[in-house]
Amino acid sequence: MSVDFTPSEVNTTPIEDYAIIGDTETAALVSLRGSIDWLCLPRFDSSSCFTALLGTPDHGRWLLGPAEEATTTRAYREDSFILETIHETATGKVKVTDLMPVSDGRADVLRRVEGLEGTVTMEQEWVVRLNYGKVKPWVSHHPGHVQDEEVLVAIAGPDMLIFRGDRLPVGNEGRHRDLFDVSAGETLDFSMTWVPSYKPIPIPLDTDKRIASTLGRWNDWIGHCTYDGPHADVVRRSLLVLNLLTDSRRGGIVAAPTTSLPEDFGGERNWDYRYCWLRDASLGLESLLRAGYVDATIKWREWLVRALAGDPEDMQIMYTIDGGRELPERELDHLPGYADSRPVRVGNGAVDQKQTDVLGEVMIAFEHARAKGGYENEQSWAIQAALVDQLAEHWDEPDNGLWEIRGPLQHFTHSRVMVWAAFNAAIAAVEKHGHPGDVERWREVRELVREEILTKGFNVQKNTFTQHYNTTEVDASLLLIPAVGFLPADDPRVIGTVRAIENDLMRGGFLLRYRTESGVDGLAGDEHPFLACSFWLVSAYAKIGELDKAEELFDRLCDLPNDVGLLAEEYDPEEMTQVGNYPQAFSHLTLIGAGYDLHEAQVAARGANV
Repeated sequence: MSVDFTPSEVNTTPIEDYAIIGDTETAALVSLRGSIDWLCLPRFDSSSCFTALLGTPDHGRWLLGPAEEATTTRAYREDSFILETIHETATGKVKVTDLMPVSDGRADVLRRVEGLEGTVTMEQEWVVRLNYGKVKPWVSHHPGHVQDEEVLVAIAGPDMLIFRGDRLPVGNEGRHRDLFDVSAGETLDFSMTWVPSYKPIPIPLDTDKRIASTLGRWNDWIGHCTYDGPHADVVRRSLLVLNLLTDSRRGGIVAAPTTSLPEDFGGERNWDYRYCWLRDASLGLESLLRAGYVDATIKWREWLVRALAGDPEDMQIMYTIDGGRELPERELDHLPGYADSRPVRVGNGAVDQKQTDVLGEVMIAFEHARAKGGYENEQSWAIQAALVDQLAEHWDEPDNGLWEIRGPLQHFTHSRVMVWAAFNAAIAAVEKHGHPGDVERWREVRELVREEILTKGFNVQKNTFTQHYNTTEVDASLLLIPAVGFLPADDPRVIGTVRAIENDLMRGGFLLRYRTESGVDGLAGDEHPFLACSFWLVSAYAKIGELDKAEELFDRLCDLPNDVGLLAEEYDPEEMTQVGNYPQAFSHLTLIGAGYDLHEAQVAARGANV
C-alpha cells in the first residue's frame, strides 16, 4: 500500500542544485545547502542509505550546513570531485569539503568544516534509513580505534555504517542532530564508512592524506586528455564524469547514479539508470578513446566478456555493475518520489527488451579501439563474431528501439542503421585486422540491410528518413546516419532528414527525441528536450558544413551544465531547469562527441581556407 504525502513534504530541490562526489564504485548527491540526499553503498546499484532525494528527510540524509540563512558558492578543487562549498552568513564564513576517497578499497564519505571568518552556527543531521529509506537501523555508541574515540554504529541486516566526528550528533532511532559553532581557524572532521555488518569496525582515515591522494588521482587521470577544442573546460569535466561513472573495480559504466528522477515532473516516466547499458557503455568508451584513453578499453572489454559469456542468444541490453543479469523492476510504494513523481522504481523492465541497435554500438566501439591500437584478445573477438553471426539470423525482426519503446514493436530505422554498422565493423575487423569470420555472408547481409533501409526507411515525398517503417514521423536518432558512415554527410537525404528534425522536434531551441503525442512509446504524459539529441544535432551541423549553426548551438548547450559542470538527461527550456536522472552519462558523452566533431570541422574549414 502506498503512503500519502503532502506536497510540502516531498523533495523539490532543483536537480541542478546537486553536486556529485564519488569513489568510482558509487556516488553521492550533495545539495547546495550541504545535504547528502542520495547515496547507495557500497555499489552504484546497491540499495540506498540516504534517500531524501526521492522522498523526505525522514527517508535518510546527512545534512551539514549553516543553521542560518547563507550565501553559498561551490566548486570542485582543480580537476577532481573534491567538492568545496563556502557558506557566508551574517556572522561569518565557513568552508565545507566533501569527498569520497578513490581507489582505497573502502566505502567512505569524508566531510571537513573549516572556519574562515567570524563564527558560523552549523547544523548537522544524520538520518540513516537503509533499503531505500524503509528500514530504521539499530544505532549505538561504540569505542573506536584511538584513545577516547567514540563512534556511532548503525546496523541493519548485512549493512553497517560507522559515523565518526570531532562532534557526535545526538538522538535515537537513526536520527541524530547537532548544532555547533565554528570560528575562524577551527577545523572539524566527520566521516561515514560502510562495511558488511559481520566485519569489525575499520580504522579511521587520515583526512589530509585522503584529500591529497584523491586530488592527485583525478588530476593525473585528466592530465592525459588530448582535447583542445571549444569549451575545453566543459568537455574535460564531462570526461571526468564518465570516469566517475565507470566502476574502477569491475569495469562497467553506469548510465547514471540515480533512479526515478522524472522525465515529466509528477508523471510516470521514472526509470532506474544505475545499470550498465551496452549501448551507453560503448558510446562512452568511444568518447574516452577520442580523448586519448586507449587503456580504458581493457577493463571494459573484460567486463563485457564476462557479461556476454554464454549463448549469443542470451545477450541482454543491460547488466548489473558486476555483469549480473537479474534486475527485475519493482515499485517502492513507501516513497513519494521526487516532486511527487510516482512510481519510484528500482530494477528496470527494459532488460528483457529486444534492441537490435545495441550490437552496432558495441562493434563500433571495438573497431575504434582496434584503430587506436587497442589490443584485441582471441576471446573477445570470438564473442563478437558469434554475436554478429547471431544477428545475421534475426536482424530483420521488429524491436523496441534505442528509446526502449514500451509500445508495439516496430522496424525502427535507427535500429536497422546500427545493424548495418555492426556488419560493417565486423567486416573491417576481418579485412583490416586479420580476424577470422564469415565475411562473405556478412557482406551479403550488410547489403540487404542497406537496401531495405533506403527503400522502407526513407520517405521520398518528405525527403527524410523516418522513425520506423510504418510512420512519417522523424526521430532524433536519425542524426546518427552520417556519424556511423551509412551515408556521407553531404547526401541530400541526410540534409533533408536534418531539416525535418529541426522542423518537427525543436522545442525552445533544443531537440526532443521524438513526438510523444504520436503514441509510439505507449506511455502517458510528455517529456522535455533530450540533451543528447541536441548534441547530436551539433555533430550533424558540423558534418554537413553548417559551422555557424553548430557553434551557436554548442555554445548554448555548454551554458546548461550547473555550477559544477553536471548535466541531467533532459532540460526544460520554459522553467530553465534540468530534468531526469543525474548526472547522465549519455548527456556528457554526447557533449564530448559534439566538441570533437565541431573542433575537427573547424580545423578542416581553416585548412580549406588557407
